[in-house]
Amino acid sequence: MTVAEPVSMEEQRLAAVRRYDILDTPPDGAFDRMAAAAADLFSVPIAIVSIVDSDRIWFKSHHGLDEVTEIDREPGLCASAILGEGPWVVTHAASDPRTLANPLVAGEFGLQFYAGAPLTTSDGYNLGTLCVLDHEPRQATDAETRILSHLASLVVDQLELRLSARKALAVSEQRLSETETLAAALQRSLLPPALPDIPHIEIAAAYHPANRYQVGGDFYDVFPIDAQTWGLVMGDVCGKGPEAAGRTSCARYSLRAAAIHQTDPAAVLELVNQALLLDAEPVIEAPFVTALFARLQPHSGRATISFAAGGHPLPTVLRADGTVEQAGEPGTLLGVLPQSRTTTSTLELATGDTVVLVTDGVLDSGRPRLDHDGLTDVLGSCRGLPPAQIAARIHHTVATAQSDDIAILVVTARD
Repeated sequence: MTVAEPVSMEEQRLAAVRRYDILDTPPDGAFDRMAAAAADLFSVPIAIVSIVDSDRIWFKSHHGLDEVTEIDREPGLCASAILGEGPWVVTHAASDPRTLANPLVAGEFGLQFYAGAPLTTSDGYNLGTLCVLDHEPRQATDAETRILSHLASLVVDQLELRLSARKALAVSEQRLSETETLAAALQRSLLPPALPDIPHIEIAAAYHPANRYQVGGDFYDVFPIDAQTWGLVMGDVCGKGPEAAGRTSCARYSLRAAAIHQTDPAAVLELVNQALLLDAEPVIEAPFVTALFARLQPHSGRATISFAAGGHPLPTVLRADGTVEQAGEPGTLLGVLPQSRTTTSTLELATGDTVVLVTDGVLDSGRPRLDHDGLTDVLGSCRGLPPAQIAARIHHTVATAQSDDIAILVVTARD
């Protein structure tokens, strides 16, 4: 059996120094002011807040020593001062047996007076000192050394505050990371895991939340209804967070279920409206929903899309010749009125024609606000581009001034 060697007191002290993570940090006004106060108290030219490392004495503050930031540990008097529990005072260094051979005393620096109060942590480790120095011998009164100890305690209080702040920041960052991971996982559960392969159709989607720490209310979906028909959904729930996620889930799965039982997109949205009203009964002012539902029937060289929009931005069509047009009729919000009012419209796509569905986050973002005219201009520059590049160009246009969640669905008819 191997017995671990005991950790020395110096190793424990150095571990405490590392815990405070103070070495080699930039100057700090709080420490500089305490060093200046100590120098004024003793009427001396030099005052230092020092941290004693394994091989050096590093100065967090060095009042009166502008060019010096650290010295070797061996000649430093602070290394001796941390060995005791109270102030360590040398009134006449040239005649004091403890210091007369010290290079700082016998050498060019000419140190004659030193008083250092240890920086003692709450668990009893001396990290360094608050010390004052003079080139002339002098006395230190009990009152002066007592105040020096109080100032040293204030230095430690500052170190403790910074340590507590770092710990709180680390906890906050960890919680933010966990929140981001949870929000992303929940968001993924509200979106299709992958877009299906649809004959004679090329399709792409993009989703960009405004806040990665919150579950957004935007959603899209693409799913088979029967052998010849596919459902396309673009929606937006007012609000964010868990409540919005619940409404999003209700809207998305209600749309899927209604699409199986109704062939008229307007009728599908009315069923969803009723489901949302029932879902909102226990809740005062439940979030409203905007949604667009479309039935896509692709054929070789063309496709037919019948759709209805409930309070949602209407589809924008980029024709193969570069013409851009808006289609459909606006309708009422879902989950608000006892009966929704929406209109079913039909789009015919030829080879190379593209229909673009977006949430209002696209139209409301950008500087200036993109709006439908801006989207028309963007799409006018996308002639011949594949859906993925069109979605990327739309997002790039507004990304630097994104004000809300963004969802984009781009569908192009192919041979």
